[in-house]
Amino acid sequence: MHVIVGLGNPGIEYAWTPHNLGFLVVDKLAEQASIRVTRPEAKSYVGRGKIAGHEVILAKPQTMMNLSGLAIRELVGRAECKPSDVIVICDDIALPWGMLRVRERGSAGGHNGLKSVIGALGTMEFPRVRLGVQPAELKGDLREYVLHQIRRDEEDVVAEEVEQGAEAVKLIVAEGTARAMNHFNRRVPPPGEDEAAG
Repeated sequence: MHVIVGLGNPGIEYAWTPHNLGFLVVDKLAEQASIRVTRPEAKSYVGRGKIAGHEVILAKPQTMMNLSGLAIRELVGRAECKPSDVIVICDDIALPWGMLRVRERGSAGGHNGLKSVIGALGTMEFPRVRLGVQPAELKGDLREYVLHQIRRDEEDVVAEEVEQGAEAVKLIVAEGTARAMNHFNRRVPPPGEDEAAG
């Protein structure tokens, strides 16, 4: 049983922001697999179904982003699964738009949602799909940037990135994290990029 969790903030005002790409990927997976992610459970909206022939739970924590770990710890307890069975999907300010990275484990890399998950689960040993949201140039506050409303001229790249994120999750479920890493981590990071983002 995989527990697939998108990180984001609840509330209509956050629905269409870079920080909520995790929610958007869960929505895409739910749409593709005809799973309704509407049942209140474990401080989340959840839905059960099958992806790539495997039983899964899709979840969108309804805590704020910085408290996502509380919901995920409860989800893991209810599903009676291991932290390594959790797939976390989140935005990543260290990766440019259009790039994603699949990892088997790693640090939070400054992402408060991942920091909360690591703290709540007591381990960094869970796969994650990180979706790039790095601005070409940051004007002003980082928090304001990740919470800005996605602009019309950004919609196409967001749609493509969400689609790729969903495909990465499906490959992890079907064939494992290593296979998904080999397939989706092929793009060479731009000069100056490194893997410090965890």
